[in-house]
Amino acid sequence: MVGKRTDYLSWDEYFMAVALLSGLRSKDPNTQVGACVANEQNKIVGVGYNGFPWGCSDDELPWDRTGNYLDTKYPYVCHAELNAVLNSITSDLRRTRIYVALFPCNECTKVIIQSGISEIIYLSDMYQNTDSVKASKIMLERAHIPYRQFIPERQSILLKFS
Repeated sequence: MVGKRTDYLSWDEYFMAVALLSGLRSKDPNTQVGACVANEQNKIVGVGYNGFPWGCSDDELPWDRTGNYLDTKYPYVCHAELNAVLNSITSDLRRTRIYVALFPCNECTKVIIQSGISEIIYLSDMYQNTDSVKASKIMLERAHIPYRQFIPERQSILLKFS
């Protein structure tokens, strides 16, 4: 009798991998962020990545990170978390969790709270000392929404197309 595989992905690994894979769709030359929303039954109900809104050409709007505000990407880019919520297959995201490559900014945190998402699992908190992330954590604590860092047990997952 053959036993089952033991090296299969955990749910956290699976959903974080989907978030990271989604981030590879981003055309941002500096930062590719993905997000994945999963419900209580471990079904994916939304995915997103950072990019410009529909109808806004990524060949015409700027990708710069410095300069005049209107000449940078910041006023135009929709973050992965916002897109994952907007792309959701359901309008009821209560009791779901969101997996994100980076800890959410304050604007995305507002969307997460308002949508009913009940937990955040993030990979990196590299902007933890910014006011945006500090504000995010204040709001999450006041709204009683837990967040935790995903600590991978494996270094990588290999996908092959052949």
